Amino acid sequence: MEQQMILRVKDLQTAYYVGKRRVNAVNGVSFELKRGETLGIVGESGCGKSATAHSILQLLPKNGRIEGGKVEYFPKEGEPVCLSECKRTGRKMREMRGGEISMIFQDPLSSLNPVYTIGDQIIEMLRAHEKISKKQAAVRAAQLLDKLGIPDAEKRLRDYPHQFSGGMKQRVMIAIAMICNPSLLIADEPTTALDVTIQAQILELMQQIQQEYGTSIMLITHNMGIVAEICDSVAVMYMGRVVEYGSLKQVFTNPKHPYTVALMQSVPVLGMGKDKRLVSIEGATPDGSTVFKGCPFADRCTKAGPHCFDHPPVETEPEPGHRVSCHLYTEGGAAE
Repeated sequence: MEQQMILRVKDLQTAYYVGKRRVNAVNGVSFELKRGETLGIVGESGCGKSATAHSILQLLPKNGRIEGGKVEYFPKEGEPVCLSECKRTGRKMREMRGGEISMIFQDPLSSLNPVYTIGDQIIEMLRAHEKISKKQAAVRAAQLLDKLGIPDAEKRLRDYPHQFSGGMKQRVMIAIAMICNPSLLIADEPTTALDVTIQAQILELMQQIQQEYGTSIMLITHNMGIVAEICDSVAVMYMGRVVEYGSLKQVFTNPKHPYTVALMQSVPVLGMGKDKRLVSIEGATPDGSTVFKGCPFADRCTKAGPHCFDHPPVETEPEPGHRVSCHLYTEGGAAE
């Protein structure tokens, strides 16, 4: 039986306006996420991963606008909801945020309010979506914190963010995101600035949540090792575009785009000899306001030919479900 789809993003385009400049943060992104699965969105800093997540939930700043494309959410019951057509501050969008779709933000230090207790912040989310007393909400919050491995949870509800370590703050962020049992969890770099031991604990925690509640996860990261550990499918992004998309096995065993290959070669491997050096991607990510005549990766690509600089790549499907935007796979494309 085919798995039910929970999220479909089609040709999403988001731009930020900074003075007279137009920054193309998301430039025609398309992907799907099935219920109960984990999608990894990977790429360098500034490639549009977080902007894509913020566009899905309409959490863009005032100078950011969705200028094209479609974001559809498919609930278990009822008609699909077109999130890209909802008003940012409208009732429907507020119901979706936290209730059906939740987000773990990148930095818990700046995402948690320092003047409110942890309990107040978790309870506020729960009472915004459910008709429940403050006392009942506090019991639910303590139970969830206990599940997430925070000792003496009932007492710690009265503590403030500065009284928690980095790993514990991240657990609190997960608690705020999961308190209403959402169907879709967007995790934006959930292990950034955490040591490897705590990082492993947070990832294990997310997998437990997924198994227990059947939650779909959209994981944003630049760490290919994390993707290999917990993801079912992968979307590789560069300059606001998805340059390669497919199942974990397809992308990791048979990467097609030179950028994906370069990302994977830059990952350190345990037991690597001293004589072996990590491969680095030459150059730097271009400015987001740059208008490209050809492929955005051409200047940094070792396989780029003259055609790459003059013509934008067309998305092809070398194998079923495995999509790539590269001239190497089109007629008259790049020279080896």
